[in-house]
Amino acid sequence: MDAAIQCDGLTKSFPNVRAVEGLSLSVSSGEVFGLVGPDGAGKTTTIRMLCGIMQPTSGTISVLGRNIPGEVDAIVSDIGYMSQRFSLYGDLTVDENIDFFADLFQVAREEREERAERLLHASRMETFRKRLAQDLSGGMKQKLALVCTLIHTPKVLFLDEPTTGVDPISRREFWQILYGLVAEGMTLVVSTPYMDEADRCQRLALMDKGKLLLCDTPANVRRAMKSTVVDAQTSEPQRARAVLAKTPGVLSVEAFGERLHATVESADDVSRIGSSLAEAGVDVKELRVIPPSLEDAFISYLEREEKVV
Repeated sequence: MDAAIQCDGLTKSFPNVRAVEGLSLSVSSGEVFGLVGPDGAGKTTTIRMLCGIMQPTSGTISVLGRNIPGEVDAIVSDIGYMSQRFSLYGDLTVDENIDFFADLFQVAREEREERAERLLHASRMETFRKRLAQDLSGGMKQKLALVCTLIHTPKVLFLDEPTTGVDPISRREFWQILYGLVAEGMTLVVSTPYMDEADRCQRLALMDKGKLLLCDTPANVRRAMKSTVVDAQTSEPQRARAVLAKTPGVLSVEAFGERLHATVESADDVSRIGSSLAEAGVDVKELRVIPPSLEDAFISYLEREEKVV
């Protein structure tokens, strides 16, 4: 499959910090590609360089066969970009916002109406066309921002944490719209802090401190995790976490409500968890080895990288 996006040795430096360092990756046409990583990993800077908004310090970028940013004008109508804070006009209605962005991309009147109806139907916003954008809920504002980004039917769509702060139902509807567009051939590059959204991607790039740590399918990311994850349910999660953090062989401990996920170096270390909690007098309701979640795998990779550094 042809590559819609290709970058090699991509680097971006600011005074006193290198936001992206030597990044090389390829995104196939029609692929859902995710960028994940902690704050400051370089995800936003990467997306801005890929869509031609920001000039790289070094390295090369090709999008739809064009060199970026030098030839971005030639494909500006073929790409869409939705930032973390997409700028809607609060004193304009839903329809007026859509018309504004359609005018920017010179979408013909008859085409924009058909596209707007289809996108508003998919986002369940047909009955809100005359409502001011400032009066929409957070989730509806994000869906309207997506509609405005898609009104010119881009071939490649860049989304930078588009559902942050959005309720779960709106997030699900948001992704249903995206999957419908990908089924029609659109290429999607999305950064997200949510692991359930990362799981929706066909491939993931894990970034940290500007560097690419790994790039693979969600399933392969889990399979490549060499550590063992133990799920512990206890009525005293805070005390249990403190105990396990000091237990030999325990690499990390993450809280999930009353449950803890303790990552250990090997299966031989599993018995130490139960013993440590029992010796500390911590009540344990359940203790079992589980398959690693995507979040477990990413935390493991990040901590492994920290130790190497």
